Amino acid sequence: MNDRTFRRSLITQFVRVVLAAVAIGCVVFFVQDQGRGAEVTYGSPGGREQPEAEPAELPTVSLPSAGEMAAMLSAEPVVRLPGSIASWDAERVRQAGGGRDVRIIATPPGLTKEQRSALGDVDSEVRRELEDDENTTVLTIDGTRVSGGIYEVAPSTLDEWRAQFGRHDVTVSLVTLINQLTGAGDAPVEGPADERREPTADELEVVTTQLRATGRFVAPGASLTDVPAEASAEAFGDVPALYAAFPVQPLEEPAPDYGPALTRQFPETPIVVLYGSWIEYHGPHAADFADVVSAGYYSQFGSVLGRGQYPQSNSLRLFLGRIADVRYAGLFDRPLPYTPFDPLTVTLPALPWIFAGSAALLLALSARPLLRRNASRPLGTAARLGGLSALAVEVSGLTDRAEDPALARAVVHLQAARDAVAKSLPDKHINTLLDDAAAELDRIGRAVPFDGYRPADYLRRQRA
Repeated sequence: MNDRTFRRSLITQFVRVVLAAVAIGCVVFFVQDQGRGAEVTYGSPGGREQPEAEPAELPTVSLPSAGEMAAMLSAEPVVRLPGSIASWDAERVRQAGGGRDVRIIATPPGLTKEQRSALGDVDSEVRRELEDDENTTVLTIDGTRVSGGIYEVAPSTLDEWRAQFGRHDVTVSLVTLINQLTGAGDAPVEGPADERREPTADELEVVTTQLRATGRFVAPGASLTDVPAEASAEAFGDVPALYAAFPVQPLEEPAPDYGPALTRQFPETPIVVLYGSWIEYHGPHAADFADVVSAGYYSQFGSVLGRGQYPQSNSLRLFLGRIADVRYAGLFDRPLPYTPFDPLTVTLPALPWIFAGSAALLLALSARPLLRRNASRPLGTAARLGGLSALAVEVSGLTDRAEDPALARAVVHLQAARDAVAKSLPDKHINTLLDDAAAELDRIGRAVPFDGYRPADYLRRQRA
């Protein structure tokens, strides 16, 4: 093996070792990282008990039988049972019904499971009494939850929740369900007409005076009895919050919007305003998380609150718990701590590709000598001399006068190479003589009418 071949072999071996080390390193780092993970938390309100899945049920109310309610609806298109709380825009509902016979029965909140089942039977009872299945649409309202046939409508936006729980307004739910049952289409229904106004100076003075004195204002008709101190502390930390509770606002007139007005009176102070079961937060970072908290709270408890009429203290405790959850998640006046730059985390997505590339190159370098072992292995000087000499003997019987001179020159070169080997002359000189002999024999191999007598083919066959 000459020096060039030896150096090439050393370089190949070195590259193979480097590629193997890179592939193994990628595997080690990748596997180790599977058990790693940085999790940033701010603690948890360990002293706070987990809230119940839903507020405690209120005592149930009496309800007529399904037959009795059906008889009432047969006599009147709209029936409000004693204690019902739902309200709606009658003209808008009438326009949605068009020429169909739409009948609505509203029941008080707090029905039992059996009473709800009886309420569900009213539809079929009314159709049987009126003997008109085609044009009669029966809608039932359980508290502020609207149902009809196999459908039940649930609000999906903050405006709709505000109207439902702050005004007991079910107009959007009724119109949506009428459109569905009458085949009027699935076009989005215009949102509730939640008209609000700025509170007057006198109204605001009454509220602010009480808030400055006690930190809490409870309007006549509101059911807030006390503020859960522990839940409030967990929601807002050491910052004292202000609470203003109002009853459900009437649908017929604009409701005073105390939130922005109180925020101007008490800047940088957490303020919670309640209208019935509707709760809203105003104050620091309200734009960052208030809508998130409200959407999460009412999407979880909206169904329960719609069928019951719960004290504001119960609803407030759960709402503050949701604020505490957001706060301890790092979204409430809590910037994420500095995280040092981690090169491994940055390069981790590329490790599988680096490993795959290294493995592929390593496999190619390892397989190449095996696949081309015979083709790439050079013949030694003595073996080449012997092979060319044997070729010269074989073709000597196949040549004619035109190839004899070339054969003679090849034999002369081979003899000279044999003498050089005997005298231990340099390989370069010997290979030059052999190259000259191979050129002459190649000329003969192309001329003879048989394949396989060119030096390259002959030596390859002999080596195999």
